[in-house]
Amino acid sequence: MRALGIILAGGGAKNSRMGELVSRRAVAAMPVAGSYRSIDFSLSNMTNSHIQKVAVLTQDNARSLNEHLSSSKWWDFGRKQGGLYVFTPTRTADNSDWYRGTADSIAQNIEFLKDSHEPYVVIASGDCVYKMDYNKVLEYHIEKKADVTVVCKDVSEDVNVERFGCIKTDEDNRITEFEEKPVKALSHTISCGIYVVRRRQLIEMIEKAAGENRYDFVSDIIIRYKDLKRMYAYRTPDYWKNISTIQDYYDTNMDFLKPDIRNYFFRQYPEIYSKIDDFPPAKYNVGVTVKNSLVSSGSIINGTVENSVIFKKVFVGNNCVIRNSIILNDVYIGDNTVIENCIVEARDTIRAGSVYKGEDGIKIVVEKNERYVI
Repeated sequence: MRALGIILAGGGAKNSRMGELVSRRAVAAMPVAGSYRSIDFSLSNMTNSHIQKVAVLTQDNARSLNEHLSSSKWWDFGRKQGGLYVFTPTRTADNSDWYRGTADSIAQNIEFLKDSHEPYVVIASGDCVYKMDYNKVLEYHIEKKADVTVVCKDVSEDVNVERFGCIKTDEDNRITEFEEKPVKALSHTISCGIYVVRRRQLIEMIEKAAGENRYDFVSDIIIRYKDLKRMYAYRTPDYWKNISTIQDYYDTNMDFLKPDIRNYFFRQYPEIYSKIDDFPPAKYNVGVTVKNSLVSSGSIINGTVENSVIFKKVFVGNNCVIRNSIILNDVYIGDNTVIENCIVEARDTIRAGSVYKGEDGIKIVVEKNERYVI
């Protein structure tokens, strides 16, 4: 493909809407659908679109994300030409700042763009769950002779769009209005955080923004240049979810309990790829009850699991009841425990006989008990 990729994956500890879930990991590293991380979807879209050179820009709580990206072979980026590049903020004699925004993260790694030869750049976020052929977006971009193409989605009137970028277009789909996180929504067409732009054009706009101490890609480039550059909207009708709040994260995982969503992501080409762990298949002991749930490899189930997503290496003790919940990796749940409407943090140890219920919303459970204390 005639494009290189940039994945913005720096969000983490500063995202208060994700609460304790991002106290130790970046949003792009959030586990999804039992066996994946959020960033797997953008990376898979890149490789499935035959983009051979991809940069991931990380910052907050990047340890687990960097571990996940330690080998590029899982997404077929282990190649002589191109490859997967992970860039974190670096102190130099000229600059000691962390990334001050999305545009600044690209500015601090501008040499990656200057040393490349592909004529176009696909910019995507690492915290969205979707499938997309970026080739179709690029073809649309070229057909429209656009300077920037923004992938967007029409959502229903009951969706709260005030935390997204809202777009208005003319009859030709040229963007006429773009407002980031509006107090009152202009429309129910939202930006998906995916952009196609000519590489030289991007370098020019990023360097100009950096010279003026402007650091945000949306506010200081997309919105600022919308009347000066030819910006077009590419509408996608397919599934797309952004993980930016606890409720979003919960709803996205619960979506994978729906047969049509599972079929779309797991059984239809192209595939979604992830780092593979060599765990044995999930084990269901005698007398268990499992209904409408995803149970991942390495897990051992002894109790009742209903309408839940169980991630890897989870142990569910005898007579436990897990309903409408997400249990993250490597959790030990003691006997006679009840968990409903909760997200249980990874590597937790839940004492026997515990009861956790989300009464007024989704409850985050964080327990760090000694696993083998009598």
